[in-house]
Amino acid sequence: MTIRLPVFSMTTAMSALIIYSAAHAQSTIVQPVTAPETIKVHDEPRPSIQNYPHAGVVGQPRRVYPLQNVAPNGHQGRWGNFTRGNGESAGFGPVGRYGVAPWAEDWSYLRDPKLRNDPLDILKFIPLNDQKTIWLSFSGETRLRNWYEEHPGLGASGHPGSGRFTARNLYGADLHLGSHIRLFGQLINGDAAGWNGYGYGTTYRKKLDAQQAFIEITENMFGAKTGFLFGRQQFLDAPSYLLYNRETPNVPISWNGFRYYAIWDNIRIDAYDFVQTNINQTKMFHDTEDYGTRLYGFNTTVAVPAFHIGKQQVHSFLDLFYIGYKYAGSAAAISTATGTKSGFQTRNNFGFRWYGSAPSFEYSIGADYQGGTFNYAKTDQKRSVDAYAINATFGYRKPASFLHPFIGIQTDIYSGGNSHKTTGSVGTFATPFSPQTNYLDTTTYIAPANLISMSPILSITPRHYISLRLKAPVLWRENTSDAVYSSSARYAFSTGLNGRYVGIVPQASLLIQLNQHLSWQMYGARFIVSHNLREAGAKSGSYAQSNLVFRF
Repeated sequence: MTIRLPVFSMTTAMSALIIYSAAHAQSTIVQPVTAPETIKVHDEPRPSIQNYPHAGVVGQPRRVYPLQNVAPNGHQGRWGNFTRGNGESAGFGPVGRYGVAPWAEDWSYLRDPKLRNDPLDILKFIPLNDQKTIWLSFSGETRLRNWYEEHPGLGASGHPGSGRFTARNLYGADLHLGSHIRLFGQLINGDAAGWNGYGYGTTYRKKLDAQQAFIEITENMFGAKTGFLFGRQQFLDAPSYLLYNRETPNVPISWNGFRYYAIWDNIRIDAYDFVQTNINQTKMFHDTEDYGTRLYGFNTTVAVPAFHIGKQQVHSFLDLFYIGYKYAGSAAAISTATGTKSGFQTRNNFGFRWYGSAPSFEYSIGADYQGGTFNYAKTDQKRSVDAYAINATFGYRKPASFLHPFIGIQTDIYSGGNSHKTTGSVGTFATPFSPQTNYLDTTTYIAPANLISMSPILSITPRHYISLRLKAPVLWRENTSDAVYSSSARYAFSTGLNGRYVGIVPQASLLIQLNQHLSWQMYGARFIVSHNLREAGAKSGSYAQSNLVFRF
């Protein structure tokens, strides 16, 4: 059947870029023939809001049926059972109409021009030889973001009433040289302005540079789809609450090194070794490698055989991972009774995540033990690391309702240490590489360290192009002998803090998919600090953010 989505006609200027005016956007939903189960697809369209996917398979605006994102109506690769939902379990980030990682999208089906259903599809498959085995695909994103903060950083930033505006462009080209070799490159630039602004470093103001540039060699070996990537690249094969893509500023994290993966129908493996990109240069095309910051590890995911709870058939995935990182700078400093101590850290993460869904419920549960060492700067003194995290989300969905509600609860525990100790193990959990921005708290004022968070979740999708999500995380310190942490450091006013309770952050997110290329997402929150935190110097404050994003 053919579904015609609502018509939105608009032209908007984005960083000197004229965005095309959309007339009719349509998609074709087909019953998958390779699925190992019988699937009933209702006579209604999959919400186009899925065109702008978010990391994590729990609490999506509406359930995606198995294999529904495979071409020709979706753009995931041929990943066997790992195409379920938004395809995140394959290790390349979520993929809807357009994915977080554009190089992971498969547009090869447009080899047949009759399958084009969008004016910009002409840019997604450009044949360069008569056999159409050499072809080029373009991708792009322009994002306009602005926000207002009454008391940024709980009042610690010194910029009350801050209003900021940022713009970024990410544009890439994907050259396929036959079926086994491809080259991907992506350029970035960004700028920022506003009043009472703060934090405008090279993650916000960026002259044109290479965000990604890698070669990928693929082959079918031992019954698996295998690939080897070498160069500067994006990496999303980790739980998004541990490591993601640095989405609040303009410049996402990129890594330099190699990655190997192998995907069978029901199991996959991934191994990698990277150094971070050094973006501190302010000249055009001057980014280099930061050999002092490393990310390396191994991951395997198993598509767990389906099982039943009552009459509900459950499909799930089990991740088992080791993630190691080495880093220095302000993010590596540890809290003490009088401030912080700088040094160099090695963190070794051993963990799992088990997540899945049934027609009316979804869940995710994970745990991570973090070992390693902290080396004090300019001395030979070392301390071991002994930290942990537990993350869980459970929810109920009623797909038959016209609101398509999801009602759930999210609980997270991140261990804390003892700021008064100068010997023994460091117990504060650390996530230095940008966990998903909105997983805990949309304001990003609180980091996943020495923290207990519990939040109800309610999301509804009353129309196929609009979704509303409500949360209200309640926050406590896991260890009252440790500090309260921001996304970059500990809060100085927590030195004299008493009590465990930190505050509550009621917040809302409204996403409108204007058409399959243009989305508008708004966030609003109020961080209400505890009495003890207010007495120590913190301030409650309101937060609002708006994002207009064009993608193709």
